[in-house]
Amino acid sequence: MMKGTETTFYPRSPKNTRCAPADLTVATPDDSVFGVMKLFVPQISRAVWWWLGGGWLFRTLVAAFLPVGFDEAYYYLYSRHLAWSYFDHPLMVALTTGIGWWPIGVGTALTIRVAAVLLYPLSLFLLYVTARHLFDEETGVLAIAIGSIAPLFWIAFGVLTSPDNGLMFFWTLTLLLAAWEFIPDRFSSSSSLRKAQYRPTYRVALLGVTLGLACLSKYHGFILGAGLVGFCVTSDRTRKVLWSPWLLLSIILFLLTLTPLWVWNAQNDWWSFRFHLWLRFAGAGEPNPYRILAALGTWGLGLLYLFPTIGVPLWWSTLRSLLEQFQTLIQPPLSAGERVARDRTALILWLSLPIALGFTLLGGQQAIYPAWPAPGFWGLTLLLAYSASKWRARTVRRWLGGSAIAVGTLVLLALLHLNGGLLQKPSNFALLGGLVPVEQDGSTALLNVGQLRSRFAADEALMQAIAAADFIFTDEFWLSGYVDMALYPLAQKPITAYSQDPRGFAFWQEPEGWVGQEALYLTLASLHPDREALVAEFQPYFGELEAIAAIPLTRGGAETDTVLVYRTTSQQRAYDYPYP
Repeated sequence: MMKGTETTFYPRSPKNTRCAPADLTVATPDDSVFGVMKLFVPQISRAVWWWLGGGWLFRTLVAAFLPVGFDEAYYYLYSRHLAWSYFDHPLMVALTTGIGWWPIGVGTALTIRVAAVLLYPLSLFLLYVTARHLFDEETGVLAIAIGSIAPLFWIAFGVLTSPDNGLMFFWTLTLLLAAWEFIPDRFSSSSSLRKAQYRPTYRVALLGVTLGLACLSKYHGFILGAGLVGFCVTSDRTRKVLWSPWLLLSIILFLLTLTPLWVWNAQNDWWSFRFHLWLRFAGAGEPNPYRILAALGTWGLGLLYLFPTIGVPLWWSTLRSLLEQFQTLIQPPLSAGERVARDRTALILWLSLPIALGFTLLGGQQAIYPAWPAPGFWGLTLLLAYSASKWRARTVRRWLGGSAIAVGTLVLLALLHLNGGLLQKPSNFALLGGLVPVEQDGSTALLNVGQLRSRFAADEALMQAIAAADFIFTDEFWLSGYVDMALYPLAQKPITAYSQDPRGFAFWQEPEGWVGQEALYLTLASLHPDREALVAEFQPYFGELEAIAAIPLTRGGAETDTVLVYRTTSQQRAYDYPYP
C-alpha cells in the first residue's frame, strides 16, 4: 500500500494476488455491476471500475466531437476496399474502422472510432491484470490511472481510429501471457529455488498467436516479438524455452496467423515490406546526416505528448530500472526470489524499451509520428506505476488529480477551438476576440465531414453533376477519404486519388479502368494557390477541365477553405502512379 497516513484512493488489496478458482467471489444482488466481473477476476478494487467507466465516457465524448483526422479518413477507405492486407498497414485497421459504420452505412467521427472506444478499456484492463500479477494491486490501479490520463495513450489508442487500436490490445495481451508464462506470482526475495524454476507451458504457443495478431494490426508487432526473444535468450531462467516443443508450435502458429500478410504481399511484389523497410525512409535521395538536437527534440515532444508530469517520471523510473539491470551483471542475484525480480523488470524493459528508445533516436534522422514509440511507453508505464506505489498517498492524489484536471482542461479548450474556433480570429465564438488568424490556423485542415456532407447535399447542381459522373478523384489520398465519407450516404460513386503519393489507391483500382470515363475532380483551394497550375497538372489526362462549383467551408462563421469542383471530359490515358 502507498506510504503515508492518509486514506488511499482505492481499497486495500493483497499484493501479488491471482486467486485460484476456489477464491472466486460469487455475485449477490448487493454487488450490483461489480458482481458479474468478480466471477471472472476476483478482488478488484472499485477504483478500477471507476477509472475504466469514467475514462470510457470521457473518451466517447471526445471521439464524438473531435474532427476526423487525415489518417482516419484514409483508414476509412480501407474499410471501403477490403483486402487481405494493404500497402502501408496490415488488415486489422480496416476491420476496426469499419465495424462501427458498416451497420448503419454512415461514416462519422464517432462511428469510425467505435472499435477504438471499445478496445481501449480492454487494453487498460489487461494492463491492470499484468501489473497486478507482476507487482500488486496498487500498481495495477496506478497503471490504469496513468493510461487514462496520459494524452498520448488515450488519444492515439482509445479515440482515434488507427492500427494502434488492435495493436495495443494484442500487445498488452502478449505482455500478460508472457508475464504469466515467465514470471511466477507470489514470490519474494526469500522464495525457494523450486518456485523460481521455469518450465515451458502451452502459453508459449498462445504467444505465437497473439504476436501474429499484433503484427496483423501494425508492423510494430515484429519488434515486440524480437524483444520477447531477446528476453528469453538473456535470462538464464527462461532460456530453456528455446529448445521446447512449445516454441516450435508457437512459430508455426505465428506464421499461420500472418497468412493474410503473406498472401497480399506475394500477390503485390512485396510492396508493403518494401515501403516500410526502404521507401518510407528513402527521402529525396539527398544525404541526411544524423542530428542529435533533432533526437532531443523528439524526446522532448514525447514528454509533451505523454504530458510532462507523466513523461518525466516515466523516463526516470525507466532509467533507474535499467541501471539496476546493469548492476545485476556486476553483482548477480543471490536468491531465487531476486532472480525472479530481476527477470520481472527485464521482461518489461525488453518488450518496451527497444521501441520507445529506438524511435526516439530515429527522430535524429527523420521526423517520426507520435504513435510510433508509444507502445514502448505503454509498457514502461508498469515501472512508473510500481515506483509511484511507494509514494505518499497525498502525493499520488495530487499528482494524478492535478494531471487529470490539466489534461481535461486543455482537451476541452482544444475541442471548443476545433469545433467553434475558440482561439480563431475572426470567429463568432472567439475568446477575447481570437488569437490566431484563420489563414494561419493549421487546425482548419481537419475537415468537418458532417458540414462537407450537408454542403454537398444543399447544392442541387453539384449533386446532379455527381450523379452524371462515372467517378470522382482528388489529388491527395487523405482528401479522397474525406470526400468518400461525406458522399457515401448521398451518392455511391467510385473515388480514387491521382497523386504521386497515392498509397493504397495504386492497388485498389486499375488505372487503365478509368480511361474513356468522365470524372469530377475535387480539391481544396488551400492546396492550389495557382489555379492555372492546377488545371495544367491534369489537363493532359482529360483534355478539358471545367470549374463548376466552389463550396465554402466555415468554422465559427468564418470561411476556412473552399472545395473546388471541376468537371472533366473522358479520360484520355491512364494516370502514371509511382508504384507498383
